Amino acid sequence: MTQPAPDAPISTPRQPPQGRPRDASIDARATEAVLELLGRMPYSALTLEAVASAAGTSKPALRRRWTTLPGIVVHTLISVLGTTPTPDTGCVHCDLVVGISNLADTFAGSAVTSALPGLVSDLAGDPELKERFLRDYFEARRQTTRTVLEHAVARGEVDAAIDMELTLDLLAAPLYYRAFFTHQPIDAGLAERTVLSVLQGIGTDTWRQHHVVTTPAGTR
Repeated sequence: MTQPAPDAPISTPRQPPQGRPRDASIDARATEAVLELLGRMPYSALTLEAVASAAGTSKPALRRRWTTLPGIVVHTLISVLGTTPTPDTGCVHCDLVVGISNLADTFAGSAVTSALPGLVSDLAGDPELKERFLRDYFEARRQTTRTVLEHAVARGEVDAAIDMELTLDLLAAPLYYRAFFTHQPIDAGLAERTVLSVLQGIGTDTWRQHHVVTTPAGTR
């Protein structure tokens, strides 16, 4: 005689873990706190306690999000400087100038710029945070400039044999060099002078036919 099958176990929905709900406003408050503090003290004097106090929260709440103080500063850097792309309108000169100018304006007007040298030093000891910095800030912005140059190559305005990575470095180097060492100001004409200096080396005759190339002011 066939025995009836045992009753199947009754499954109960898993209850979500209990705990304090995430306060989404802490991200914005932490960013504001870091900027306010960097406006009156060097990066080397910045502490997690000071950020927590200025943000109106606690150290554990900050650590749950970013683990370390440099993590909060990287978050602030990305929030302020963002990953605004270099535009790609078909004018390689115009697009590169706009891309560099946008970043230069933010560098010149933000307290977070002063944190860059110390932050980069700290990133050397935190591979995971360094990877995030490179991925979410550095490479995201760099990729948009690479696309502009690739399209300029396709249009015949830029030499197809360029060393792309070196060209990207040359376009960004003056701005970051001045931000790190503050030996010269990040002035309004820096982007224009940088772009013309680079394009005079990599631009083709097609590009020169559409641009009156003069020596950038301040390079003599």
